[in-house]
Amino acid sequence: MQPTATVFNIQRFCVSDGPGIRTTVFLKGCMLNCLWCHNPESKSPAPVLSLAKQLCTGCGECIRVCRCHSFADGMHVINRSACTACGECTQVCGGALEILGREMTAEEVLAEVMRDEPFYRSSGGGLTVSGGDPLYHPAFTLQLLQLAKENGLHTCIETSGFTRWEQLEAIIPYTDLFLWDVKETHSALHRQFTGVDNALILDNLRRLDGLGAQTVLRCPLIPGFNDRTEHLHAIAALANTLNHVQRIDVEPYHPLGMGKSEAIGQAYPLAGVNMPGNTTVDAWISEITAHTSIPVQKA
Repeated sequence: MQPTATVFNIQRFCVSDGPGIRTTVFLKGCMLNCLWCHNPESKSPAPVLSLAKQLCTGCGECIRVCRCHSFADGMHVINRSACTACGECTQVCGGALEILGREMTAEEVLAEVMRDEPFYRSSGGGLTVSGGDPLYHPAFTLQLLQLAKENGLHTCIETSGFTRWEQLEAIIPYTDLFLWDVKETHSALHRQFTGVDNALILDNLRRLDGLGAQTVLRCPLIPGFNDRTEHLHAIAALANTLNHVQRIDVEPYHPLGMGKSEAIGQAYPLAGVNMPGNTTVDAWISEITAHTSIPVQKA
């Protein structure tokens, strides 16, 4: 049987997930549980029912076909513990309900990706596999990257690197660029913010670099959490120990995950954290740049 994965988005014409014009494939399932995750719908590998409350007209059609739905004080309520994401309610809804995630084979995904092949050729773009974390589905991701290379596409993968080395090593020949998340350089804080230690992540990154793999370090910075001067210096110090880092991307916090969390019935742990202003972001970039010759930019 061909390996499959649950895909929750195939986003075309992306320009920030690697060089050129790209199609980014987002897979559900992640080994980490980051407080600031902007794709909370991707944490679980299973499909999930999403409710856009602002689009709900209160017609009650969902109640007719599914006992998981009810209305209380004019509010649409979903019994999440009973919901199996069967999708029957979405068939009668006018647009407020959506199942996020569908099981696909690598061949099915690549067929959609190849629709925009002319744009990849003209721009130097290609395929980026993101998530969640693509390495949550190692066999599927390996096959997808292999098929992409057979079709002449430039390939990127965005990952936390929290995986067995054997799974990471297998995809190296088929991956042109690794977008490597550096979420926190302090081990205890990394565990506090993401649920896992960073020792395996750093070891994998160093082994990857030792084999000559090209990387971009992607560094989410969240005010009051990991925007410490020590962390900024440590990002630069880490990059300086590696030989194949093309760039350091600073990713300022954005509360994208807040509305998404509400839509899938989850609490958002960083409610109240504000987006940093341009002056703050520029200061972060300057602090990192002062300690490395590797280019640093806002993602």
